[in-house]
Amino acid sequence: MAHSVLIVDDSLTVRMDLDQAFRAGGLTPTLAATGAQARAALADQPWDVVVLDVRLPDADGVELLAEIRAEPRHQNTIVLLLSTEAEVQDRVLGLRTGADEYVGKPYDVGYLVSRTRQLLRGPSTPTPEPTTVLVIDDSRTFREHLREALEREGYPVLTAASGEEGLRLAADRRPSAIIVDGVMPGIDGATVIRRVRLDVALRDIPCLLLTADDDDSTELKMLEAGADAFVRKQDDLSVVLAKLATALRHRAGALPISSAGSMHGPTKVLVIDHDGGRRDETVTALQTDGHEVVPATSVADGLSLLGAQPVDCILLDRDLPHLDLAKVIDQTRELPDLQDVPIVVLGDHSDPHALVSCLAAGADHFLARTDGVAILRANVRSQIRRKQSQDRARRIREELLRGELEAIEAQAAKKLAAARAELVAELQWRNEELDAFTGSVTHDLRTPLAVIGGLAEAMLDEDAGALGPRGTHRIERIRAAIFRMSDLVDSLLLLSRASRSELRIEPTDLSALAWDVADELRRRDPDRQVEVEVEPDMVAAGDPGLLRVVLANLVGNSWKFTGVEGAGRITIGSAAQGDETAYFIRDNGVGFAPSDAERIFRPFQRVHKATEFPGTGIGLTTVQRIVERHGGRVWAESEIGRGAVFTFTLPAGPVD
Repeated sequence: MAHSVLIVDDSLTVRMDLDQAFRAGGLTPTLAATGAQARAALADQPWDVVVLDVRLPDADGVELLAEIRAEPRHQNTIVLLLSTEAEVQDRVLGLRTGADEYVGKPYDVGYLVSRTRQLLRGPSTPTPEPTTVLVIDDSRTFREHLREALEREGYPVLTAASGEEGLRLAADRRPSAIIVDGVMPGIDGATVIRRVRLDVALRDIPCLLLTADDDDSTELKMLEAGADAFVRKQDDLSVVLAKLATALRHRAGALPISSAGSMHGPTKVLVIDHDGGRRDETVTALQTDGHEVVPATSVADGLSLLGAQPVDCILLDRDLPHLDLAKVIDQTRELPDLQDVPIVVLGDHSDPHALVSCLAAGADHFLARTDGVAILRANVRSQIRRKQSQDRARRIREELLRGELEAIEAQAAKKLAAARAELVAELQWRNEELDAFTGSVTHDLRTPLAVIGGLAEAMLDEDAGALGPRGTHRIERIRAAIFRMSDLVDSLLLLSRASRSELRIEPTDLSALAWDVADELRRRDPDRQVEVEVEPDMVAAGDPGLLRVVLANLVGNSWKFTGVEGAGRITIGSAAQGDETAYFIRDNGVGFAPSDAERIFRPFQRVHKATEFPGTGIGLTTVQRIVERHGGRVWAESEIGRGAVFTFTLPAGPVD
């Protein structure tokens, strides 16, 4: 679908001129003569582009631009300002208000359309239609005859009536091939091809040159100019089609990077000169080559413009009052996107000393006005072409470096993955070995502990009188230590089982398990005032025995830390969480610091004094291993004095 363009200008001539040019460029323009008409059109629909005159009979274009930028529906609209005002500050005001481009009148319609299409494309290189062919010929009859023949073969065709128009169209549309007439008014076909070959953005496009000349020397001249093929107009058109197909078949592949802009496309030149007559002469000469030229009378104005919009080349008068050339060049290079902008210094006469001093100050070239406008134009083209070549080379280097870095990263990632896999395998083996050792040792500890415990009980029951108070106290301390040791052994055995036992996945009634755990806690500690609430019908797919261990630890923790002061409350429930179900145990107990939320799942970590809240410090580690073996996660949230919430997830699975 063609892009929509709203053209707002009170001049009927300008509106008609732009309407014709934008339609020829493949865009869909709508015309408005006043600010009121423009506001009505803007309220009616969003626009891709607005071309806006700064001076309207009933509105100020900059104020209307501010209204456009304030409206969310127009935030992506491209706005180009047109103005007869030559003041740089007016241009800067328009750009800083939000204009994407500011074009002075009298404008170059080709530049305006090309710049619009460039802004619509964005910073990336345009992607042309496959095998698009540009035909450049001043003969309308032959041009249309060739266009019809190409379209019958399936080629999309662009046409131009002059070499200048053809170069601009090539820069804008980037065709797949160019067919150009050798003899035309203005620049001839050989010159067109030479300029294409000198343009970093166009140099790889195949070019066929047409001529009515039968002289063999003509073919040699055309091929030396850079043509890929030479075709006589008197030949059958099938010859043109055959040579075109061959040229397209041999076409160089496109670089996998953004190409530099074409020097025949929209380019902007800043001219800083305090002499109005010389400045106007320079502007007129550069506009001949299709550049958009911005005149400025002082360095301050020039730097102000460059701060709002970069340019492709700067021409600087050497005789500006109080000019510190090195300082100005340094200030320019410090601006964004202008580190490599060509700076050409203009003087009245050729002067080797002036040339050396200007180059030493950082300028790219020095030109004498006495050399003439042709030399000036050629040097500006050369400087822009050099800058584009540097940009292209830098992009190639960056692409190659990026490719090397990606290859190095891929190789490093491969080595890292292999090392990680090896480490994980060894760690898993070590963990299994440690779990087996822990299970074996803790199991073997049970027998001696039972013997010691039994002897301690017997001594307290049978020999209490003979022991005396001190002996009885010591035996009670031994028995208490045995109880703590037995709890630790049981916890380690449970941790080993949680890590090594085979999972038995089946439908498990978590609500029933939670009530069972709560009833057991109430029997063991009947004096604790804790209210327990359990959500009914919580059923999950998992190992019933291991899930009971999870609830026993989490509900047991809440019971331990709840009801210490006043009535306690524990809530056990669930909530959907994507493809998982989250189960939570919430209490109103003493809580803990948020910074301890991850640490408490590590083995033997405690956040409360053991004398106040006894425990082994292994329960939450056991919970984490069981939940992770089921493919879930577990975490905690709390604040001191505000209770705690422990949440674990289980993957959704069949429970029937």
